[in-house]
Amino acid sequence: MSTPYPFTAIVGQDDLRLGLLLNAVSPAVGGVLVRGEKGTAKSTAVRALAALMPEVSVVPGCRFSCDPVSPDPACPDGPHAEAAGGSRAARTVELPVGASEDRLVGALDIERALSEGVKAFEPGLLADAHRGILYVDEVNLLHDHLVDLLLDAAAMGASYVEREGVSVRHAARFLLVGTMNPEEGELRPQLLDRFGLTVEVAASRDTDERVEVVRRRLAYDDDPEAFAARWAEEETALRERIAAARALLPRVVLGDAVLRQIAATCAAFEVDGMRADIVMARTATALAAWAGREEVTADDVRQAALLALPHRRRRNPFDAPGLDEDKLDQTLDEAGPQEDNDDDPDPGPDGGGDGGGGGGVPPQADGDHTPPQGSEGDDTPSQAPDSAPDAPGRSAGAEQQPVAAAEPFRTKMLSVPGLGEGAAGRRSRARTAHGRTTGAVRPQGALTKLHLSATVQAAAPHQRARGRSGRGLVVRRDDLRQATREGREGNLVLFVVDASGSMAARQRMSAVKGAVLSLLLDAYQRRDKVGLVTFRGKEAEVALPPTSSVDAAASRLESLPTGGRTPLAAGLLKAHDVLRVERLRDPSRRPLLVVVTDGRATGGPEPVALAGRAARLHQAEGTASVVVDCESGYVRLGLAGELARELGGTAVTLDELRADSIAGLVKDVTAAGRAA
Repeated sequence: MSTPYPFTAIVGQDDLRLGLLLNAVSPAVGGVLVRGEKGTAKSTAVRALAALMPEVSVVPGCRFSCDPVSPDPACPDGPHAEAAGGSRAARTVELPVGASEDRLVGALDIERALSEGVKAFEPGLLADAHRGILYVDEVNLLHDHLVDLLLDAAAMGASYVEREGVSVRHAARFLLVGTMNPEEGELRPQLLDRFGLTVEVAASRDTDERVEVVRRRLAYDDDPEAFAARWAEEETALRERIAAARALLPRVVLGDAVLRQIAATCAAFEVDGMRADIVMARTATALAAWAGREEVTADDVRQAALLALPHRRRRNPFDAPGLDEDKLDQTLDEAGPQEDNDDDPDPGPDGGGDGGGGGGVPPQADGDHTPPQGSEGDDTPSQAPDSAPDAPGRSAGAEQQPVAAAEPFRTKMLSVPGLGEGAAGRRSRARTAHGRTTGAVRPQGALTKLHLSATVQAAAPHQRARGRSGRGLVVRRDDLRQATREGREGNLVLFVVDASGSMAARQRMSAVKGAVLSLLLDAYQRRDKVGLVTFRGKEAEVALPPTSSVDAAASRLESLPTGGRTPLAAGLLKAHDVLRVERLRDPSRRPLLVVVTDGRATGGPEPVALAGRAARLHQAEGTASVVVDCESGYVRLGLAGELARELGGTAVTLDELRADSIAGLVKDVTAAGRAA
């Protein structure tokens, strides 16, 4: 077994270390989500924490790590007779991103359950992690149904396995730690809320600190055992401090005045539900125990708010997580006892733990982020009317400053026709592991979803030949039938946005950006990957390669400049190249092409004919497409509708894109040559 990197040897990252240590002191805090860029010691810190956790007493031979003092009465390996228990180190169990549901919760032998009535259960990772640490690296890339199972078990302290009326339950209480890089996509707000604390980590910009990080890492790589021995004394001291804080925790007093501050803070920041209040109370109590105090103070509440609230105040996926610290201080002052405020008018930024593993204030982004605006007081239109940009003497090639997007709205659902087999999502119909049952097939490999009636029908004709004598069916492997299910998949939504001069009028471009932002919100909710191609001037560019991070797409859209001619063909050809590469990378994920334009094509020889040929390339490959017609004014040329016909898709206006418009509730995108 390799020697882990010592926890006390980690340089900096005070907030990361403090968040982990508070959960070690009080697992009831609810775990911690670590957000940050790659290479910031997220995984190193989590793995190092296991060496600091106290040993656990277990019933010998129990696969579910029952405590001999109070064994789980529903333990599948029980009931346990009174016997002396053994002890072992706390485990750190890692959940791979590609794990199956059976690997997470355990697998039930359906064949034995049907034929013998025996609950033959193979424990999963949740059982292994009981009374230890469950670590999920890149938790934002984990399939949604696995995240749901994981967080349900963390909330209830138990795991339930249900298979066609046969159920198994076992205890599953663990310290949940997730790490993620926000550039690769965000977690849903309701899932963020299930993590007790969140910390933001970033690489230090201090030269001396970076030098020390490299020096220690090289020393560890050269001789892990010798390096760990150098830090053994600090590790022992920290382990003893965790044990002392755990022992002190039940005696910590959470007074009414402090509870009022907690409630006032959660109300002031308008967090949903009551979970934030409870987590803040538990975190503040753990902070007091960590500092060796038996009473929670206002400083503990402040530090708890910085750890427990930033990820809970997001109202949509494009809001930056963070907390206004001035508002926090004002709220604590107003809700606290007057005499305390007079004695300590400025609690200062250094609340919480008093060293030994963190205690600094988490670095926060500006919670009141405002997108960049156009020039203030500029009443001059950024472009002439639609027909003007390409006329001689006009400044069509001049780049215009980015304008802010209009208010987003709820869009109609745009779906890809047919039945796919892509990653689970919420957009288009697909064969999935979860959804309504549509039929039964012979299983290929291990059986995961039993179709009970089909299995019984397959086994019934053979009961006499098999010598059935008891009440149970005589079931063979060949009788088992796998249920086929239909649900929804996530697609690759590739936006091709016209940023030319004909789109540059401020009011129009603001509306266009608002529409694209609305579609991005829809893609986020439906678990799509998104990409962004823009075209203007003489060429097109991939502003954002396909990614799961709609935040990144929104950021690129926000800073999108406009102006110049309209190389529509270049935009469509660039989109064709992107989709060709993505089909090789992920052939099961079906694309949806969304072209946002007024349909004009200018610049170069025969721009309209060239755009038509580029559009027909997408039609020939059966790419589902929709054209969002941005043409405005009383006189309309209908060029976007013609482009949609060349693509073999559908055209919708900005007004028709709204879910509450009278044009209908759902718009299916058609693709030539694609069978339903």
